[in-house]
This record gives sequence, C-alpha cells and structure tokens, in this order.
Amino acid sequence: MKTDAKLIRDARTDPHAFRELYDRYAERIYGYHLRRTRDPAAAHDLTAETFAQAWISRSRFRDEAGGSAAPWLFAIAKHLILHSVRKAQLEQTASAKLGLLEELDREPTTAIPDEAWLEGLDEALAELPGGQRDAVELRVVHDLSYEQVGTALGTTPRAARVRVHRGLVALRAQLTNETEAPR
Repeated sequence: MKTDAKLIRDARTDPHAFRELYDRYAERIYGYHLRRTRDPAAAHDLTAETFAQAWISRSRFRDEAGGSAAPWLFAIAKHLILHSVRKAQLEQTASAKLGLLEELDREPTTAIPDEAWLEGLDEALAELPGGQRDAVELRVVHDLSYEQVGTALGTTPRAARVRVHRGLVALRAQLTNETEAPR
C-alpha cells in the first residue's frame, strides 16, 4: 500500500492517486467539519473545499509526518473553518451596521420592485471613467469576485476593490443628484 506522501507525489501526474487519498480521508475530514459546524450541508461544502485546496497545493506538500497526509489535510480543514467563521462574522457585523439583521428575521415579501429606480442608471454608468465602469460591471453585473475582477482588469484584487468602491460612490452621487433635481 502506498503512503499518503507517495500518493500526493503521484497525483502531480495521476489524478487517480489523488482519488485514493480522497477515499482514505474524506469521511474523517467530513466528520471534522460536521462536529464543528453541526450543519451537514456546510460540512459537505467545507470537505469539498478542503480537497480542492489540497489538490491545488499538492505540489507544495512536504512530508513531515512519516508519509501521512493527515496533519496537512486537517491543517487545511482548520484553516477553512477559521476563514468561514471570520467571513460569517464580517458579514454579520456589516449586516448589523447596515440595519439588515432585523430585515433578515422578517418574512420575505413578494412585492415586485418598481423599475423606475433603474432610470438613468445606464447613462450614469456610461459616464464613469473606463476602469471604474468596467470594475463595477464585472463585480455587480457579472457577480465576479474581486480576485476575478482584478485578473480581468490586469490589476490586484485590492485595486479592483478600490475601483468598484469609487465607481459605486460616483454612481450614487450621480443618481442622487439626478433624482433630487427638479424635472
């Protein structure tokens, strides 16, 4: 039987070797996530993400446990749990600051929004500088992550975030001025 370290080395050229590693650890990684999240769907998602991260970083694996990949895989799993918790805390804090928490607890409404609020949006978007316009369209219209926006624009995710922010601020200012102006 091959060691985990050998399977990971072989997985660089043979995906079946990684599948064997997955089969050895998937249940244990899932159990780890399930005990921490108490949510089977989240545990499945985190397990899949754990192995996706392992696949992506397989070339950087260092055998520091006598051929076992368990410490490496569980370190990835722990990192994903921590990242997930931090992200949830940030979202909850942002929702609280925006006053959305109370709205999330209410029953959803089925009202159809008035499309009048879209008036002038295309024109305002067209008036933005090219980099801001492209960044807003990629992030908001196409729902890309900041990493993907940065890649598409040939810049860093941080610079993409700044462009999106500036574009949205400019849009808000344009639309607020237009809606406040007498017609």
